[in-house]
Amino acid sequence: MEPFVSQVYFGDLLAGADEAGRGPLAGEVVAAAVILDPLRPIKGLADSKKLSEKKRDALFIEIQEKALAYGIASASIEEIDTINILHASMLAMSRAVALLSVVPEHVLIDGNRIPLHLPCSAEAVVKGDARQAAISAASILAKVTRDRDITKAAEIYPQYGFDKHKGYPTAQHLEAIRRYGITPIHRRSFGPVKKILEG
Repeated sequence: MEPFVSQVYFGDLLAGADEAGRGPLAGEVVAAAVILDPLRPIKGLADSKKLSEKKRDALFIEIQEKALAYGIASASIEEIDTINILHASMLAMSRAVALLSVVPEHVLIDGNRIPLHLPCSAEAVVKGDARQAAISAASILAKVTRDRDITKAAEIYPQYGFDKHKGYPTAQHLEAIRRYGITPIHRRSFGPVKKILEG
């Protein structure tokens, strides 16, 4: 894994932002923003996708306890279908930054695009969730929150297996859509869902 980018240049109020859930066929896209406290370091931060669920859950608690500030927000399924997943992801990240109780001096955004309407300067960092501690922390908050949200949907729609695939287009998920139809949490604008709807 590449070393974390230095936080020296922007003082202590450097925020990282990331989202979870761009690829799934169902559920909201969730984003988080985090300002870490340099006096309370957190060990084990990494790209959330590279961590076990148990490790993510433990870090989820530790980040919220030790961070100077954090915000978690989402964009709805209706927003995803209306403005597309990219713009919905940017919207969720800008909402997460807006929820920070401390205004950051600079925001590092995972990826290659920067959301609109941020309260300070910002830059995009490709693979930032593996390179920058604050983005790693944001990726963990976003993924754990989204995974928990979509797992709750498994209780309402047990035949779809949301607790297993988290809404991603697995063979099991696609077969369930073909057999049972779509639910209110499916993204109608996404190709596999749209194709089945137009059937």
